[in-house]
Amino acid sequence: MHTRVNTLLFLVFVLMLMACGAARKPVAGALQAPDYSQLAYWAAHPAKQDPADSTPAPYRPLRQDTMVDVFFIHPTTYLSHAAVRRQPPVPQYWNASLADSQLNEKTDASTILNQASVFNMYRVFAPRYRQAHIHAFQLPDSLSAPLFDTAYADVRRAFQYYLDHQNGGRPFILAAHSQGTLHAGRLLREMIEGKALQQQLVAAYIVGLAVPHSYFSSLPVCNTPDATGCFVSWRTFKKGYVPEWVEREREPSYVVNPITWRTDSTWSVREQHRGAVLYRFNNPLSQNLSAGIYGNVLWSTKPRFTGSILLRRKNYHIGDINLFWKDIRDNAVLRVQAYRNNSPASPAQ
Repeated sequence: MHTRVNTLLFLVFVLMLMACGAARKPVAGALQAPDYSQLAYWAAHPAKQDPADSTPAPYRPLRQDTMVDVFFIHPTTYLSHAAVRRQPPVPQYWNASLADSQLNEKTDASTILNQASVFNMYRVFAPRYRQAHIHAFQLPDSLSAPLFDTAYADVRRAFQYYLDHQNGGRPFILAAHSQGTLHAGRLLREMIEGKALQQQLVAAYIVGLAVPHSYFSSLPVCNTPDATGCFVSWRTFKKGYVPEWVEREREPSYVVNPITWRTDSTWSVREQHRGAVLYRFNNPLSQNLSAGIYGNVLWSTKPRFTGSILLRRKNYHIGDINLFWKDIRDNAVLRVQAYRNNSPASPAQ
């Protein structure tokens, strides 16, 4: 979960990896539920041009496979300091307004550009939703539950709209980071796991939050690079570092190494790393780091980039996807191929 961070180092890492904007006063007024028949309520959608369509220069030209979909749930971008001064927490201020154009632009320029774009060799759907404020993760469950319920209700409604109007029987990937993973996990349990829809699931990339061993009843972890109908998850920290709040966790969590795509403790070698996309989108960095699983977390060597000497931060949460951008992209292609090989009746490109 989110923890308090050193402000200066946090901003440095955000600028380098995500290019996020500064916190602002929230937009007040009644929160309107989104109407997902309107493109304005989608941060990424095949029917419009959006930052998820961007591809780093070395990986162009792009040939898109339109018979596979990706449903992407973005992480928290609602960081306004003004919201947390509202006590007790109320959705009017602690859930983001979808009328906040500046926040929408920040979401698009950060996570949609740098994370959702990983999957743009397929059709990408990424809903805007009334995300809970980042500090909701620090509240007791009695106060945070209504905030996350509001956010999840939007995600669920968007996914149902996508199924009803866009999916057309296509295989799909579910992808998410941080708060998005909180909602994706719930979506998997309520709408996919153990249901007919699971047959269309290529894989779920649910990254940035712990997935305890008891969370799913039957949905398996992907323990090989080409496994399908399963999920992968990891939380990234600098090699040698385990935060106190992870040490206090009582239950083991699933961790998949996003370089080897296995669940054992074998470390990758630097030459296996396919590419990170950091603060220069068109200059991906391959063979940049190595990673290995330690307990409930993924350890990574320190990434190397211009200015990395200033990076003292040991929690690489904000780079969970960026650090392994090309690794994830190539793995998604491998899993789609394996899905098709095992599902002859699936739609062909």
